[in-house]
Amino acid sequence: MLKGTKIYSIFTGSCPKCHNESMYQRKNPYILNDVLKINDNCSHCGMKYRLEPSFFYGSMYVSYGVGIAFAVAAFLISYLFLETTLFTAFLAIVGTLIILGPIIMRLSRNIWINLFVSYDKKATKNS
Repeated sequence: MLKGTKIYSIFTGSCPKCHNESMYQRKNPYILNDVLKINDNCSHCGMKYRLEPSFFYGSMYVSYGVGIAFAVAAFLISYLFLETTLFTAFLAIVGTLIILGPIIMRLSRNIWINLFVSYDKKATKNS
Protein backbone atom coordinates (compact mmCIF):
# COMPACT_ATOMS: atom_id res chain seq x y z
CA MET A 1 0.00 0.00 0.00
CA LEU A 2 1.61 3.18 -1.14
CA LYS A 3 1.35 6.31 0.91
CA GLY A 4 -0.58 8.91 -1.01
CA THR A 5 -3.40 6.63 -2.15
CA LYS A 6 -6.94 6.46 -0.83
CA ILE A 7 -6.47 2.76 -0.14
CA TYR A 8 -3.62 3.59 2.25
CA SER A 9 -5.75 6.09 4.14
CA ILE A 10 -8.77 3.76 4.27
CA PHE A 11 -6.91 0.74 5.62
CA THR A 12 -4.63 2.61 8.04
CA GLY A 13 -7.18 5.15 9.28
CA SER A 14 -4.73 7.95 8.66
CA CYS A 15 -5.52 11.56 7.82
CA PRO A 16 -6.96 11.57 4.29
CA LYS A 17 -5.18 14.81 3.43
CA CYS A 18 -1.58 14.21 4.56
CA HIS A 19 -1.47 10.52 5.66
CA ASN A 20 0.85 11.38 8.56
CA GLU A 21 -1.21 10.46 11.63
CA SER A 22 -4.18 8.37 12.68
CA MET A 23 -7.57 10.06 12.80
CA TYR A 24 -8.50 8.03 15.87
CA GLN A 25 -7.50 8.74 19.44
CA ARG A 26 -6.66 5.06 19.99
CA LYS A 27 -5.43 2.75 17.27
CA ASN A 28 -7.02 -0.37 18.79
CA PRO A 29 -10.65 -0.59 17.56
CA TYR A 30 -11.51 -3.19 20.21
CA ILE A 31 -11.44 -0.67 23.04
CA LEU A 32 -15.18 -0.32 22.65
CA ASN A 33 -15.57 2.92 24.63
CA ASP A 34 -13.23 4.69 22.22
CA VAL A 35 -13.95 2.87 18.94
CA LEU A 36 -15.37 5.96 17.20
CA LYS A 37 -13.53 8.75 19.04
CA ILE A 38 -11.50 10.77 16.56
CA ASN A 39 -9.18 13.71 17.01
CA ASP A 40 -10.58 17.12 16.19
CA ASN A 41 -7.79 18.13 13.80
CA CYS A 42 -4.71 16.63 12.21
CA SER A 43 -1.60 17.82 14.05
CA HIS A 44 0.42 17.78 10.78
CA CYS A 45 -1.80 19.52 8.22
CA GLY A 46 -4.54 20.97 10.44
CA MET A 47 -7.39 19.27 8.61
CA LYS A 48 -10.63 19.26 10.57
CA TYR A 49 -11.93 15.67 10.62
CA ARG A 50 -15.54 16.55 11.35
CA LEU A 51 -16.24 18.50 8.18
CA GLU A 52 -19.71 19.44 9.41
CA PRO A 53 -21.99 18.46 12.30
CA SER A 54 -23.19 14.86 11.97
CA PHE A 55 -20.80 14.32 9.04
CA PHE A 56 -20.21 10.65 9.82
CA TYR A 57 -23.93 9.72 9.75
CA GLY A 58 -23.42 8.99 6.07
CA SER A 59 -20.92 6.30 6.98
CA MET A 60 -23.82 4.17 8.19
CA TYR A 61 -24.75 3.56 4.55
CA VAL A 62 -21.20 2.51 3.80
CA SER A 63 -21.21 0.32 6.91
CA TYR A 64 -24.21 -1.57 5.58
CA GLY A 65 -22.39 -2.38 2.34
CA VAL A 66 -19.18 -3.35 4.11
CA GLY A 67 -21.14 -5.54 6.53
CA ILE A 68 -22.88 -7.28 3.64
CA ALA A 69 -19.51 -7.92 1.98
CA PHE A 70 -18.15 -9.51 5.17
CA ALA A 71 -21.34 -11.55 5.61
CA VAL A 72 -21.17 -12.88 2.05
CA ALA A 73 -17.51 -13.77 2.52
CA ALA A 74 -18.31 -15.62 5.76
CA PHE A 75 -21.12 -17.50 4.04
CA LEU A 76 -19.01 -18.50 1.07
CA ILE A 77 -16.14 -19.67 3.24
CA SER A 78 -18.28 -21.64 5.67
CA TYR A 79 -20.96 -23.07 3.37
CA LEU A 80 -19.17 -23.59 0.08
CA PHE A 81 -15.55 -24.17 1.05
CA LEU A 82 -15.96 -25.84 4.45
CA GLU A 83 -19.24 -27.51 3.39
CA THR A 84 -21.13 -26.81 6.62
CA THR A 85 -24.91 -26.75 7.10
CA LEU A 86 -26.96 -23.61 6.47
CA PHE A 87 -27.44 -23.12 10.20
CA THR A 88 -23.69 -23.29 10.81
CA ALA A 89 -23.14 -20.86 7.94
CA PHE A 90 -25.67 -18.51 9.56
CA LEU A 91 -23.80 -18.75 12.86
CA ALA A 92 -20.56 -18.01 10.99
CA ILE A 93 -22.14 -14.85 9.52
CA VAL A 94 -23.40 -13.66 12.91
CA GLY A 95 -20.07 -14.42 14.58
CA THR A 96 -18.13 -12.64 11.86
CA LEU A 97 -20.27 -9.50 12.12
CA ILE A 98 -20.03 -9.42 15.91
CA ILE A 99 -16.27 -10.03 16.02
CA LEU A 100 -15.44 -7.65 13.17
CA GLY A 101 -18.05 -5.00 14.14
CA PRO A 102 -15.54 -2.41 15.44
CA ILE A 103 -13.36 -2.85 12.35
CA ILE A 104 -16.39 -2.48 10.07
CA MET A 105 -17.38 0.75 11.86
CA ARG A 106 -13.93 2.29 11.46
CA LEU A 107 -13.49 1.06 7.92
CA SER A 108 -16.81 2.62 6.89
CA ARG A 109 -15.84 5.96 8.46
CA ASN A 110 -12.51 5.85 6.65
CA ILE A 111 -14.22 5.16 3.34
CA TRP A 112 -16.77 7.92 3.94
CA ILE A 113 -14.24 10.67 4.68
CA ASN A 114 -12.06 9.58 1.75
CA LEU A 115 -15.00 10.12 -0.60
CA PHE A 116 -14.82 13.84 0.19
CA VAL A 117 -11.14 14.55 0.97
CA SER A 118 -8.19 13.81 -1.31
CA TYR A 119 -4.50 13.45 -0.61
CA ASP A 120 -2.54 16.69 -0.92
CA LYS A 121 1.23 16.50 -1.45
CA LYS A 122 1.62 20.13 -0.37
CA ALA A 123 0.03 19.34 2.99
CA THR A 124 2.71 16.72 3.56
CA LYS A 125 5.54 19.07 2.66
CA ASN A 126 4.21 21.75 5.03
CA SER A 127 4.38 19.36 7.97
